[in-house]
Amino acid sequence: MARKQSDYLAGLLADDEPLATPPPPAPTTTPQPDRPQADGPPAPLPAPLPATRERLRGTTLLGRESALARVASGEVRQVTQLLLDPARVRIWPGNARSYAHLSEESCRELIDSIVAEGGQKVPAVVRRVDGDPAHDYEVIAGTRRHWSISWLRAHSYPDMMFVAQVAALDDEAAFRLADLENRARKDVSDLERARNYAAALKSHYGNHLTRMAERLKLSKGWLSKMLKVAALPDAVVQAFASPADVQLKPGYALAQALDDKAAAPAILAKARALTRDQKSRRDNGLAQWNAAEVVRQLLEAPRAAAGPAAEPWTWTTNHGRPALTIQSANRRGVTIRLHAGSGASHDDLAAALRQALDHLEIEGRGLQR
Repeated sequence: MARKQSDYLAGLLADDEPLATPPPPAPTTTPQPDRPQADGPPAPLPAPLPATRERLRGTTLLGRESALARVASGEVRQVTQLLLDPARVRIWPGNARSYAHLSEESCRELIDSIVAEGGQKVPAVVRRVDGDPAHDYEVIAGTRRHWSISWLRAHSYPDMMFVAQVAALDDEAAFRLADLENRARKDVSDLERARNYAAALKSHYGNHLTRMAERLKLSKGWLSKMLKVAALPDAVVQAFASPADVQLKPGYALAQALDDKAAAPAILAKARALTRDQKSRRDNGLAQWNAAEVVRQLLEAPRAAAGPAAEPWTWTTNHGRPALTIQSANRRGVTIRLHAGSGASHDDLAAALRQALDHLEIEGRGLQR
């Protein structure tokens, strides 16, 4: 329970305290030279009237009954905080944060804060678990706090305890609570959240995107993009220096590029090459490619794999002027450009067209394929 709420409730439920009687105003007397002032203690103050005391006591009892009614109705709720051994608390797998990617470096600021304050001040949220002899609770919100306390217990602070409050939550409610906390955390990457959403869509919302967006109070379009990023293959994610480098906007562009079946093989091949290069750089103490450079190389991979564009086939007149050019040839047809001012006659252009069609047949791009 927050300190202000705790103090407020304690005050409402407190036993009767002695009534403080304000001191009477000091008497205003004018000293008289021929009448000396009497020495001795001042006269005792008159006791409060019995009716006044009873009325105030009744007000206190009414306040206590009102406070008890508020507690019973749930308007005021006491929250019990527990001091737990983090080894007896597991991490709920439905949380977006990747526990395996936490490190002393990423939690350094939190670790220093806990040490400076003499312990964890903001409690985590946990729920009880059954059927697990190794654990009594699991963390719904507070993964970094759990990791930091565990690290401190292993590094010179063996008595440091994990502070948590217990909540009774089903999986869907636990997911929404964890998601609300993670939205305020800059160190939860877009990829972590995207994959968490993808898992929750299937587990909690029956693959109904609209229902999930309504429950989380999110834009359906934005959620759709996050789920698209969640589908990025591991081969592409490994090309980045860290999964945290995969952000929504460039990740969505990569996911769209991979939808092109002709471009996907080149992107995946480039991703594998970048993964090897990143490892080599890391092993040799060199700076790794940043996220923007990785995205650029991946998106340019299909064009680089195709090589330089071939010169279009062009028929020229005897004077060296272009008269007919094959602009494109694919399964949908052939695009021919006839140049103005070439000086070619209709018969010349007809002959040029026959030569162009013959050229396409030789290359296997003819209209009969």
